[in-house]
Amino acid sequence: MNRRRFLGAVGLAGLAASAGCYEHVRHWNERSDVVGPQPPLSGGDSANDADVSLSSNGLHRGAAKDGIPAITDPVFATDWSSVGQTLGEEELVVGIDIGGDARAYPLAILNWHEAVNDVFEPRSTDGRTPADAAFGRPLLVTYCPLCGSSVVTDRTVAGAVRTFGVSGLLWQSGLVLYDVESESLWSQLSATAIRGPLTGTALTRLPSTIATWGEWRREHPTTVVLLPPPASDTVKGWQSRDYGRNPYVGYDRSERVGVGDSRSVDERLHPKTMVVGVTSGGAACAYPLASVERRGVVNDTVGTLPVVVAATRAGSLVAYDRRVGGRALDFERDGDELVAGGSRWPLVSGRAVDGPHEGTRLTRVTGHSPLYWFAWANLYPKTEIYGNIFG
Repeated sequence: MNRRRFLGAVGLAGLAASAGCYEHVRHWNERSDVVGPQPPLSGGDSANDADVSLSSNGLHRGAAKDGIPAITDPVFATDWSSVGQTLGEEELVVGIDIGGDARAYPLAILNWHEAVNDVFEPRSTDGRTPADAAFGRPLLVTYCPLCGSSVVTDRTVAGAVRTFGVSGLLWQSGLVLYDVESESLWSQLSATAIRGPLTGTALTRLPSTIATWGEWRREHPTTVVLLPPPASDTVKGWQSRDYGRNPYVGYDRSERVGVGDSRSVDERLHPKTMVVGVTSGGAACAYPLASVERRGVVNDTVGTLPVVVAATRAGSLVAYDRRVGGRALDFERDGDELVAGGSRWPLVSGRAVDGPHEGTRLTRVTGHSPLYWFAWANLYPKTEIYGNIFG
């Protein structure tokens, strides 16, 4: 394994201070505010199929608890006109589609708040909640700017709905959440509790995608989009940020990993290379954006799982199970669509729009959105790399 060390704190003080997200970073050239050590998790590497032995060792304090205020009462609309703002067509969003109910969560908001506690209420075709809908599905939508990762989960734990906030701690340079009810700490990357009474408990992950607002809205014309606070309320009540400004400008191109952290990083790829990762049967493979873009479409097998991987025009990645009706198809690409078996599947939605498979939805095979290489390699150090000569 080719690994090197990166210092995460150097040069990020200005970024953190402007974001108001990692208020202690300016001190981390002098000290490391480490929480621990703690014993490894029960269950070891079985938690959510991670290829590492999860441990809360190495927790770093990045901000005060709730210094990054999670959204607890989200409000949605068809666009941002009701709050006197414009969400540009090229702005990235985390998109979720459950039973035809599509919602978009802009990174312009998630960069500042990182977690949204939501409830998906079933809707009829006219957008209203059906009278026979007893209750919706409680979801947690998260985004870690330091890892470039979005993870969506059910926030029901042991039969009870939990409310999640941002702990201000980092683990493996990634977001650490807490649940209000038990005060357990949860790794966003592994979707697993790493400290507290729920240690070792894994959240149920749900499919999502990262796309531009324009891409998402074209393929989901009835979608709604999250409104920024103060329209949406937070765990700290009224809050507002400059949602037209990215507090992490330049971070995605630098070699810096996180903040306040120094660790060995797999150097087979630049740490900020965007990849989509797939695991199956003990095997793991990372698909770098540049390699996928060169191929146009990738038909591959990870373990025993046949997959198709492609990049959107906006530079995001999607990975689907390429089995349809029990048979693995070989896909080609035509513009923004995958083509196989006489049908066409738009990249972002994965639902066939014509042909013998019309209406069939391809199954997403990723528990994470595309994310930075260093974050994937931390979780799966034995991962292969598609198209890499060292893989």
